[in-house]
Amino acid sequence: MAGETAGKPTVLLVDDETSIVSLGKRLLEQAGFAVLTAEGSSEALKICKNHPGAVDILVTDLVLPPPGFSLASGNNEFPHVHGHQLAIRALKMRENLRVVLMSGNIDKDLAAYGIKIGAVPFISKPFENEAMVALVRRTLQSPPLTPDSLLKESTDRPKGSDEWFD
Repeated sequence: MAGETAGKPTVLLVDDETSIVSLGKRLLEQAGFAVLTAEGSSEALKICKNHPGAVDILVTDLVLPPPGFSLASGNNEFPHVHGHQLAIRALKMRENLRVVLMSGNIDKDLAAYGIKIGAVPFISKPFENEAMVALVRRTLQSPPLTPDSLLKESTDRPKGSDEWFD
């Protein structure tokens, strides 16, 4: 597999909807990217920590329900968390990571996390294929975010509110 991905930027695509994961993987691979996929934040965090190669960009749904009841506790290295918290945790594991958030309800979901429009690259679902590829390419050309940059936008949220169980 290393030979197939040599020189290609690697995308970690995360969504709880398998159709989005399948479509996004096919679309991004056709555009020349290597694509890793996860259907939840726990799986995505495991990939961030354990994947031996580069992970250049995280493209994640903002709302990622857990596959069953699960608490995001401090002692669980790979908890089920929403996409915003996934991005923060992934940035702590991979410092040069770029991030794109996705959601079906941009205004409501961004506001719920205190994220200002324009602070983080974002695409609405359903997305146009060309728009997704263009955003990933543009984001790869921009400087990476830091965990603090994602936290600064959310300072008015109650502590622990990104976790599944408030």
